[in-house]
Amino acid sequence: MSRIFTFPNPVDEVSARLVATGVVIMVTGVIVTGQWWILIPLLYGFVARVAAGPRFSPLGLIATRVIRPRLAIAARPVAGPPKRFAQAMGVAFSTGAAILVLVGATGAATVALAMLLVAAALEAFAGICLGCKIFGFLMRLGVIPSEVCAECSDISALWAVRSPS
Repeated sequence: MSRIFTFPNPVDEVSARLVATGVVIMVTGVIVTGQWWILIPLLYGFVARVAAGPRFSPLGLIATRVIRPRLAIAARPVAGPPKRFAQAMGVAFSTGAAILVLVGATGAATVALAMLLVAAALEAFAGICLGCKIFGFLMRLGVIPSEVCAECSDISALWAVRSPS
């Protein structure tokens, strides 16, 4: 059972950016159309990816099993724990937005989703993972112990803005 609920390490950055593109599409759909029910699959996808990587996430499976194999781009392995942390931040923002919608605060929910949209768009289109950068900052502060991610010990690598290729 514990093997089912694992997160891949390393993660293919190309696949992560494809997932982020799907998140951009879903969040844009919610904001533009006001179809709040889209928060259900969005939130489920984040929870599924935190729990088990792409294994139970429809968006993760489409990205890794359907789209990624068709791209002639070399794999770019990156550390898994920061990407998992970024997905957990997606859980927080989408949960917050869902709660805000349930209590009738749709304006505040839209703001939360706009923040999620910015983070997902930076990952998808510029290769900048805000969650990964926060993970690195928390490691540097000692909030996240270095044992969580041995390959993340070079914090400067997490802070470097890599150019998308």
